[in-house]
Amino acid sequence: MSTLTVGVLQQPIIWMDGDANLQHFSRLIAQSTHHDLWVLPEMFTTGFSMQAATQSLSEARVLGWLQALAQKYDTALCGSAAIQLADGAVNRFYFVTPQGDFSYYDKRHLFRMANEHHHYKPGASRQIIEYRGWRILPQICYDLRFPAFSRTINNDYDLMIYVASWPAARANHWQALLLARAIENQSWVIGCNRVGEDENGLSYRGDSQIIAPEGEIITSALPAEATVITATIDRQRVTAYRQAFPAWQDADSFTLTSSVG
Repeated sequence: MSTLTVGVLQQPIIWMDGDANLQHFSRLIAQSTHHDLWVLPEMFTTGFSMQAATQSLSEARVLGWLQALAQKYDTALCGSAAIQLADGAVNRFYFVTPQGDFSYYDKRHLFRMANEHHHYKPGASRQIIEYRGWRILPQICYDLRFPAFSRTINNDYDLMIYVASWPAARANHWQALLLARAIENQSWVIGCNRVGEDENGLSYRGDSQIIAPEGEIITSALPAEATVITATIDRQRVTAYRQAFPAWQDADSFTLTSSVG
């Protein structure tokens, strides 16, 4: 399948109320036309809380909701949630297909300025997810600041998805870095950020975007507005641009090493 119709849910998140948030996103998806993929923000069940994993919904509840919605509407869904596991908490990005199959990625770079690294375990490695002929790299918020981690290796993905709770105070960083990731990797990039305010007094303005591999911003959400943006993206556009402008052939080889994981 060469094309995907994608919906990006730029929405406020009700603080630490998992059931209310799931109901809200369920209504939005039910009221919309068919999409091949829906993208939800980071920690979409709770907001960006350091206590979220221990005080919110279980993994079974979150995953079950995603699977039920995916199967009901014949769509894929993705987004991150704070999950408590037997050996610690993780900020986990789920990708669920219409058949109910799922993949996940645990956030590698934990936001130390909010002490996330004291409350959650870092992921050990990046993941590539395959869906309808697309190869997708999931990333979460602070990962955006670390380009080596998301660098394409021999064009091993076509689409990069960032889900975020990125504060308005650094909105210019969010926009600049999303664009840079698309250009340097010659990849589609989707950035889904929340809006509204949280219980920590932080404000979020969204600025969700869908960016083409050449760096063209296909669509961008109005700042600070609860909205849904939609675009149909084409995998062949990635292939054609990489063939026409093969900068990837001159990329530097490197190996990532880290003490995490």
